[in-house]
Order: sequence, then C-alpha cells, then structure tokens
Amino acid sequence: MSEHSENKSTKFDEFFSINYPFNVNATIIDTDATHSYQAFMNAMPMPFKMASEIITLDQAALRPLQTIGSVAGQLVEYLHHQAQKIDLLVSYILSEQDNEKQRYQGTHFGGGGVIFSSKNNFIVGQFIELKIFLHDDNCAIYCCGEIISASVENDEITHYKVIYHHIREEDREILVRCSLHQQSKQLQALAQQRNDEAANEK
Repeated sequence: MSEHSENKSTKFDEFFSINYPFNVNATIIDTDATHSYQAFMNAMPMPFKMASEIITLDQAALRPLQTIGSVAGQLVEYLHHQAQKIDLLVSYILSEQDNEKQRYQGTHFGGGGVIFSSKNNFIVGQFIELKIFLHDDNCAIYCCGEIISASVENDEITHYKVIYHHIREEDREILVRCSLHQQSKQLQALAQQRNDEAANEK
C-alpha cells in the first residue's frame, strides 16, 4: 500500500465504525464536480437537508429539558411522541430517494466513511455520490465520497471502502451518534444472549 493510500485509510479509521447492514445508493460522479463544496451543497436533495436539520433541532430542544428533572417528564414524553410522528413522515419522504437501480448493501459505517459491497465494477480513486439510509435510526445522509480500496470476496462480490470527500459536519456527527447507538444495541443484545445461555446451563 502506498503512503498516499495509507493516509486515506487513516482518515477512515479516525472515527469509530461499526459492522451494520444498511442500504446505500452510489453513483459515479465527474471528478471535476468534486472540488467545490458549494456545488456539493447545491446538488444535495432537499429531503436530506430537511432530515438532518430536524434531527439537530429535536436534540437541541430536548437537551435542556433533560436537566430539569421529573417536572419535565411528561413534556419530554409528549415531545418524543411528536418527534416520532415527524420521523415517520421524514422516513417516508426519504425512502422515495432510495433508488433501487443505484442501491448496494452497506456493511460498515462511521464518521470517517462507509464500506459497501457490489457486483458492479467500481474503481479505486473514483468519486461517488452517496445516499446512506439507516432505517433503524430514521436517518439518511447525502455526501460525496472517494473509493480508497477494494477487496474481492468471491468472483462476484467486491467490498469497497469509501472515505467522505464532502460531508456536512452535522451529518458526520449524526453518523457518529448512530454508530455508537447501534454499538450499544449490539452490546445489549450480546449481553442478553450470554445471560440466556447462562440461564439454560443451570
């Protein structure tokens, strides 16, 4: 591996990533179109802008209430219900953005990049438009990435590692939170499995 490739791999590893199945749309884009962050922002579909802003607003609104204590318990619960309604609506709108013809199976995601598998022949060094769909978290992220490595699993499937080239910082933070949330759920499931196995051995 060249020093340049190692530097890019280090960027991927700067953030925690988790093994988790998800849908991702990947479309090859012209290299000339990747240099301008403003062009990236102009190309971002409105539902993706709206979704991340709603998530950020929800968290900002609930954070101060969590310090008040039991007095705010019912209010927080009410706001959670309202947020869930909005999440369902946003999730439906975003599902319309998931193009089956451009859909691939994601295997890892985090704040530094994603890994997805494909039967199509992408090329290391290509820049791609990414639409990341994390349905369990009612989350969808639009970004631009660069393929930095490819590993062949068999004659048909290749795993592509992608680092983010253009991504809004608030979207990166959302991906970091989602990765930690999924890790917590996986650890809880593992602990429950061990407890069940221990109970069965008695």
